[in-house]
Amino acid sequence: MNKISICNIMSMFLLMFSMSMFLMSLKFMLKDLVLFIEWEIFSLNSCSVFMTILLDWMSLLFMSFVCFISSMVIFYSKEYMLGDKYINRFIMLVMMFVLSMLFLIISPNLISILLGWDGLGLVSYCLVIYYQNVKSYNAGMITALSNRIGDVALLMAIAWMLNYGSWNYIFYLECMKTDFYMQIISWLVLLAAMTKSAQIPFSSWLPAAMAAPTPVSSLVHSSTLVTAGVYLLIRFNFALNNNLLMFLLLISILTMFMSGLGANFEYDLKKIIALSTLSQLGLMMSILALGNYNLAFFHLLTHALFKALLFMCAGCMIHNLKDTQDIRFMGGLVNQMPLTCTCMNIANLALCGMPFLAGFYSKDLILEMVMMSNINIFIFLLFFISTGLTVSYSFRLVYYSVTGDFNFNSLHSLNDEGWVMLKGMMSLVIMVILGGSMLMWLIFPTPSMICLPLYLKMLTLFCCLMGAWLGYEISKFHLSWESKSLMFYNFSFYSGSMWFMPMISTFSMNYFPLILGYQISKNIDQGWNEYLGGQGIFYLIQKNSVFLQSLQKNNLKIFLLLFLIWIFILFFFMFI
Repeated sequence: MNKISICNIMSMFLLMFSMSMFLMSLKFMLKDLVLFIEWEIFSLNSCSVFMTILLDWMSLLFMSFVCFISSMVIFYSKEYMLGDKYINRFIMLVMMFVLSMLFLIISPNLISILLGWDGLGLVSYCLVIYYQNVKSYNAGMITALSNRIGDVALLMAIAWMLNYGSWNYIFYLECMKTDFYMQIISWLVLLAAMTKSAQIPFSSWLPAAMAAPTPVSSLVHSSTLVTAGVYLLIRFNFALNNNLLMFLLLISILTMFMSGLGANFEYDLKKIIALSTLSQLGLMMSILALGNYNLAFFHLLTHALFKALLFMCAGCMIHNLKDTQDIRFMGGLVNQMPLTCTCMNIANLALCGMPFLAGFYSKDLILEMVMMSNINIFIFLLFFISTGLTVSYSFRLVYYSVTGDFNFNSLHSLNDEGWVMLKGMMSLVIMVILGGSMLMWLIFPTPSMICLPLYLKMLTLFCCLMGAWLGYEISKFHLSWESKSLMFYNFSFYSGSMWFMPMISTFSMNYFPLILGYQISKNIDQGWNEYLGGQGIFYLIQKNSVFLQSLQKNNLKIFLLLFLIWIFILFFFMFI
């Protein structure tokens, strides 16, 4: 089977599967069906381990979106990874990644969820280190170790769930809500979701994972790895108590604000989009913490569409610019790559919440729900400042890459002739334009009653316009204004990256144990242990054996000396 055909076959298979899942989800939604399939693997005393599959409108719709985006990404990879000798291995890794996610989506059982969860973690490590260099290895290690914390939390939740005699958590969420064991399980699940969805203080792995090939980034940041945590919390939403939700709200809002602020000072194209993903994950988590889990799921799906498209466009630009990711080398790309830039602008506007694109339906509804919620002014302000920052970094990105002056080499081969990549992107553009309204009709068939005064109704639009203006101004005066007035912020951001988070969550975790290990190794393993143990005993035996050897060389002097000593001892004992 040649290299091109495997991409086509996998892409077509996933697309067909996606369509069938979508039609099934429509049927389940209209008839309000839930299909629960289980079979017993083994039973030990009072605990039975079941293999369980839960099919309802939510799992089927999510599977449909995951498969659709994956099919486009694999089709896109056919051209993007064309020069790769091991493209078949890459496609198989991506397929394993997608299958792990599908397995996680249909599992209402903590043990089967752990299989999908760990599958995502392990395959993501293989994909992040795909380009084998030191930077990729470091990024892969941060990704794997951060996600291990969540895996351990999930294992502990499984251990606590033993109290109920079954791991099908879906049965116990509402009836056991006030139970102490269920509260412990909920906190552990929250910890697992926070690591997978990169909330503070586990945010440092998400921008680091950009070392992976761009099609992988497109998949990871849209519908698979990072959304697993949000999806798990959506499934667990009935068991989450008020204290837990308040904690989640604070953490997610701070994540949203931190990543939005950070993206405005970043020059790496992929890192800006990665920080944008982090901001949107914070938005999903925060609306989930306010009790609107359907709305969080709605934004999860719309975000998946425009974020996958955004990464595909970024990949196309990087591909054409000879693997350059710095946005300062771009500029005026609309003249050379009009179709790619059109797609990127549509995705960017959807991210900003431009009316009647996919992002608008979910973001606008989320912000209006926030205005109607019972929250304090701090959370309220952070919500709207973060929304403004989203528009700001999006317009800054457009200014640097699409418009402005051309800053690349005078001798270049920029073109829009990657038709395979463009076809993959065009399919997603249609969904980015139409997907939001379609999902709105499906998920919220009854309109929500939103009652707000005019100034609050216009607040979202005002924040977006202010953000767009700010993004343009930052871009225009970046050399003078940004470097002088925000020197302190630049220092704290670049030296510590994201409020010193890698220092706190990664470096501190590695540094002190490694120093301790070095001291133990130096002073005990290679110090006193050697002196009193193996090496010391060896030297003692060696010294004694040398002495004995010198005695046994049959030297006449030694023989006569020993004879005299023996005679002396004999006489001594005789006369005593």
